[in-house]
Amino acid sequence: MVGVNARNKHIFDTKYICPVCLLILRDPVQLKKCGHRQCETCLNAKQEITIKCSQCQSETLRTEIIRAKMEDHYLTEQHQHAVLKVVRQMSQIDDRQMDIDLPQTTTAGVSNPATAQLEGLYEMLDILVGCIETLTRDEQHLSNESLQMQIKLSKLIEELPKVKLSVEESNTLLKGIKHSQDIVNEDLMSLRDEINDLKYISYDGTFIWKITNFKKKMIDAQSEIQISIYSLPFYSSPNGYKMRARLYLNGDGNARRTHMSLFFVLMRSLNDPILKFPFHYKVIFCLYDQTPEKRHIIDSFRPDIKSSSFQRPRSNMNIASGIPKFCPLSLIQQEGNPYIQDDTMFIKIMVDFGEMHKTLLPYALSLNPGLPIHVQQAMIKQETERRIQSQSDEQLQIPEG
Repeated sequence: MVGVNARNKHIFDTKYICPVCLLILRDPVQLKKCGHRQCETCLNAKQEITIKCSQCQSETLRTEIIRAKMEDHYLTEQHQHAVLKVVRQMSQIDDRQMDIDLPQTTTAGVSNPATAQLEGLYEMLDILVGCIETLTRDEQHLSNESLQMQIKLSKLIEELPKVKLSVEESNTLLKGIKHSQDIVNEDLMSLRDEINDLKYISYDGTFIWKITNFKKKMIDAQSEIQISIYSLPFYSSPNGYKMRARLYLNGDGNARRTHMSLFFVLMRSLNDPILKFPFHYKVIFCLYDQTPEKRHIIDSFRPDIKSSSFQRPRSNMNIASGIPKFCPLSLIQQEGNPYIQDDTMFIKIMVDFGEMHKTLLPYALSLNPGLPIHVQQAMIKQETERRIQSQSDEQLQIPEG
């Protein structure tokens, strides 16, 4: 639809006339480059990307023409003033300015300037009515949009507590999952440690304890950061007693700062109900000399069957018992001593179930630990028999008095 036609359109300022259709501007669009206006329909009649102004020939890109806010412009004070200005301008037009090209009346047959002016005003009113209708439509449209927005906002406000509750529940769930995951990780670490320990568990009543990082452990003991350390558990047999050793590197009690204290610990096991208590077997300790001299430090003790340390365990571990003054600290604190090599110390714990004679201990503990236990036991038995035979031969050689 082109511009608005009016008989007296020539009385309007040219800025209100479309230079394309030469009618009063309808839905005017202002060109950005020069500021001249055209009807929206006239502008859209040509689909060129670049629009050339028919008045000044300046060019404006179609993308630079913004119509999205035209309806907002109708509501502005500027637009209202412009409309009022047009009305005032028309009301001030005298008879000489009015278009006299009017239809003849049936009675008078002559032109009536007042009637022409009135018709012009009616035409202008039609224009204003069109503007009002546009404003009314815009108002209704905005009202509908506002209502829809309010409905959406109300729904969002209603949903907000639910979303908040859902987020809180999710956070609680995540915290629970994290807590469970931490527990699982701890269990996995514990299980991994147990599996690693199983690699070194002994089931023959003997255990060779390798103590690494000796210097650090000794410093920790002297500064009382960690005064004692435990060996891994070991067993007398697959179904037997469960045991471990406890070592005070800087001594315990009266032996503190003078001797290493080495103790035996009886532990609770699944087979305790069928085992015999109190535990009464001799326990032997050996601190290995790691040089070819093999001057091991050997000591042993027999359990006090009245002590609670050797009764059936009712907790994870009984109270440790053993030899408080196992080894003078002076022996292991000397630089280059044979018992600490590469910052590592070896201690053997052995439960004597065969009542081995004390004189056989140095021999038994000098055997290669790499030999299978049954081979070591056979060699100890042979040595025992050899010594008995040797004693018998010596007795036979003694002359009668």
